[in-house]
Amino acid sequence: MRNDPDVAPTARIPADVDTPDKIVYGLTVRQVAILAVAAALGYGVVRGLGPLLPPPALIAVLVPFGGAAIVLALGRRDGRSLDAWLLSAIRHSRGPKQHAAVAARPVPGWAPGAGMAVPQLRLPAHAIAESGVIDTGDQAVALVAATTVNIGLRSGDEQAVLVEAYGRWLNSLTGPVQLVVSAQRVDLSGQAQRVADRAAGIADPQLADAAYDYAAFLDQLAEQRDPLWRTVTIAVVSTAGQGRDADVLRRADHTASALAALGTQTVVLDGATATAVLTCATDPYAPGDVTWPRARPGAPVTVQGAAT
Repeated sequence: MRNDPDVAPTARIPADVDTPDKIVYGLTVRQVAILAVAAALGYGVVRGLGPLLPPPALIAVLVPFGGAAIVLALGRRDGRSLDAWLLSAIRHSRGPKQHAAVAARPVPGWAPGAGMAVPQLRLPAHAIAESGVIDTGDQAVALVAATTVNIGLRSGDEQAVLVEAYGRWLNSLTGPVQLVVSAQRVDLSGQAQRVADRAAGIADPQLADAAYDYAAFLDQLAEQRDPLWRTVTIAVVSTAGQGRDADVLRRADHTASALAALGTQTVVLDGATATAVLTCATDPYAPGDVTWPRARPGAPVTVQGAAT
């Protein structure tokens, strides 16, 4: 085939890569096993009850049993086989049943809506270290922020290089990762206010007028449009025992350097930035600003020199 650098490379990817292999008569190993067990039980019933029951009664016993076995082996619901549903139902019925009621705490007097009782929210993050390592109890997590790459504007050879570099990073992974691509509103009003505040200190009148015009443009854009910005966050995990903080930071640095080879800007988030990112993620519909510092879980907050 002729190699055209301006044509994007294509490859056929089958849509049924997760489909189990068929071994006989279009049946999988699971289906053959269920039908074989049902046939063995039916044969046992015929040998045991055949001399005692007339043929119509024996058929009346075997037909529902055989039909249930066929439905269990061949039936599916919501993409899962019926035997998986049956196994989940058995585990649920045999498991302990407890209603864990969350104790409600009163809202402090200084909070809006004082006097209301709200349930306490327990997040999976127990603590966030200054280095950015998030302690979730049984594992440590580090966050890597990355920008995006417009692969559609690249030539065919450039796209092949990018895909190959991304594939090398995927093949180098030795533990689970999570990629979160989200769109959030841009707080242009806050940026406009900061520009206007700085414009007040500009000595050159023409430059100050240009800064005020830019701040007014941002305010107008925030009123007329709903600008969004896309964020890409990669969470790397380490379940190692001793030294897992160093291990997860090493994995995060490897991820940042590997994705930087694609032409993206990457950075491993420190504790303050990771706390700000998680805080903004709890309300994706509100404008979030991760530039101002936030107190990490467990860090003391002082007001006028007094610890609170």
